[in-house]
Amino acid sequence: MSTEAMRDAAVVVARDAQGLVALLSANFPNHGGEYLFLPGGRFELGEAPLDCARRELREEAGVTAERWRPLGSYAITLSCQARVHLFEARDLTLGPQDLTETEQDFKLTWWPMSDARQAAHDGRFLLPAGPLALLLADDGTAGS
Repeated sequence: MSTEAMRDAAVVVARDAQGLVALLSANFPNHGGEYLFLPGGRFELGEAPLDCARRELREEAGVTAERWRPLGSYAITLSCQARVHLFEARDLTLGPQDLTETEQDFKLTWWPMSDARQAAHDGRFLLPAGPLALLLADDGTAGS
C-alpha cells in the first residue's frame, strides 16, 4: 500500500451564519462525471488533524473559521490504518481559494444543509466522508 494511502485525512463541514454549507464540485471522468465533496484532504507530514482541516478549508474554499467542532474520526477502509477526521467549522471569514494545479476545476458553492443532505442521499458525493460529516453536523442548529 502506498504511503499516500496510509496518510490520515480531514474533511470539513463549513457553515456560514445563515447555516449554508460550503460544497465543492468537480468532474471525475474515471468515476462517471461531476460529484460534490466537502473541503478536505490528506495530512502533510507531522500535521495534526485540526491543522489539516484548517489548511484544506483555507486552500480549497478560501475560508477561515473561528469555531471548530470535531465530529469524530473513522477508518477510511478496513484494510488501511489511515483515518478520516471530520470537523464542523463556524464563524467563517471568506477569502480567495488557493488551489493546486490538480484542483483548478474545483467549483465552490453554498448550499442549505437540507439540500446538501439530499444531494448525499441522491448519490451525488463520490466519497463517503462528506455525507457522514453532513449527517453528524446537522444537529438542528443551522443558525447558531
